[in-house]
Amino acid sequence: MTRAIVVRETGGPEKLLWENVDVGKPGEGEVRIRHTAIGLNYIDVYFRAGLYPAPHLPFSPGFEGAGVVEAVGEAVDDFAVGDRVCYGTSPIGAYAESRLIPAANIVRIPDGIDDHTAAAMMLQGMTAQYLLRRTYTVQPGDTILFHAAAGGVGLIACQWAKYLGATVIGTVGSVEKAALAKAHGCDHTILYREENFVDRVREITNGRGVPVVYDSIGKDTYPASLDCLSPFGLMVSFGNASGAVENFDPGLLALKGCLYFTRPTLFTYTARREDLEMTANDLFDVVGNGVIRINTNQTYPLADAAQAHRDLEGRKTTGSTIYTV
Repeated sequence: MTRAIVVRETGGPEKLLWENVDVGKPGEGEVRIRHTAIGLNYIDVYFRAGLYPAPHLPFSPGFEGAGVVEAVGEAVDDFAVGDRVCYGTSPIGAYAESRLIPAANIVRIPDGIDDHTAAAMMLQGMTAQYLLRRTYTVQPGDTILFHAAAGGVGLIACQWAKYLGATVIGTVGSVEKAALAKAHGCDHTILYREENFVDRVREITNGRGVPVVYDSIGKDTYPASLDCLSPFGLMVSFGNASGAVENFDPGLLALKGCLYFTRPTLFTYTARREDLEMTANDLFDVVGNGVIRINTNQTYPLADAAQAHRDLEGRKTTGSTIYTV
């Protein structure tokens, strides 16, 4: 038996229950991992609350973790007991002291990167990778808008975009978060509670707008984010922290300058093994070379997952958050 956070019915943070579970032996193509650290991400809130449907009830949330392989199933040739590994994609179930996971979904942790850093960066860092390198390929000289610039994905993306030669505009919720974002590559910060971010973006860009907006906020920033775009610009909606976008009207894209709108997911971008390895290796390279610093600004025992969710939803966190086990 091992312990895990279990959701038996969806709802608030109080639905995160600390229980004994039976992990069992790995099946064909699986490994069993003993976690050393687990990542907290906003997608965990979506599944806990029922915004995203879990594959079954009960379930353990979480898509990100790091640890040590403690057993391998049949037909697993690439990993062995004792390997340090991490992951940042499906299947759900990271909130556990140990778990089973397909070997195809994990990668080795390189030397020089510790387990806590690996658990803090995989989902958020690989998200930043596909956003900046594949969904819209950021080029030197681009000016981009990134909402929630002081969040986990935001701090990584601001550093990465700056390294790629972009000018980064970021929205933040406080003076303290503005300072944090600026220390991580954000050239211009907008306090969205005090300033009209559309007006400020237009001011910063001399009325031109930006070619891309990266938005994990959702309801509160739509459709205003469209007004920040230059003609033929791309709106990248990759999260719903304030709630899902409502009343989406494709006609607005025409009226506001022949715009493009996409709703990507990390799971699609890393569905093929070769794409997962490429995305992870790109992330490992920029972290290992010191281009990107991973900020683990909050740590909670896994048993305190409910409080971690309250703090995340209350916008009390910055950077990355991990659970220790």
